Amino acid sequence: MFIIEEKLVSLEIFKQKFVCNLKACKGACCWEGDYGAPLEQDEITKLKQLLPKILPFLSEPSRQKLMEKGVETWYQGAGEYGTTLMEDGSCAFLTFESSGIAKCGIEKAWEAGAIDFKKPISCHLYPIRIEKEAALNFEALNYDEWDICSAACALGIEKQVPVFRFVKEALIRHYGSSFYEALEEAYAHYCSQEEE
Repeated sequence: MFIIEEKLVSLEIFKQKFVCNLKACKGACCWEGDYGAPLEQDEITKLKQLLPKILPFLSEPSRQKLMEKGVETWYQGAGEYGTTLMEDGSCAFLTFESSGIAKCGIEKAWEAGAIDFKKPISCHLYPIRIEKEAALNFEALNYDEWDICSAACALGIEKQVPVFRFVKEALIRHYGSSFYEALEEAYAHYCSQEEE
């Protein structure tokens, strides 16, 4: 572990390699798991405001679920709010491309220019997960290993892309370019130590 801008960062985001392989997994992270995608409070507010513009990009069952239950659900087991799930456990914002690959309905609305919010940062940053402890002003970035992402790990190894570089855009979006540049410097230092 190391610290950048008062955030605890796991060395695993340097050690592990990762590139999403949607042809292999079909976007299974959108329907697997016990909880919805973690949501920050400002994201809940934003999604509530943008929901009318997102709904046209979703299926009728998803629209009904979100209108009935709202954009967020409290998950006791996770101890946090996450996106609402359908009865089958899939995210209520899930859509599918003609290829059968999952696609976030929020992101579809963003790509169409209907909204200015790409998707929850927890989805954009995956496989990095943020752990927060507000009382201690503590924030940690950890690598989340999940067996459904084995094809992404294999592709990452093939292409030699460390986790933090795979999610570069999301890291800059959430923490700014100076944080990402500091990560690159730390990675260069880490690699030089590994070579010794």
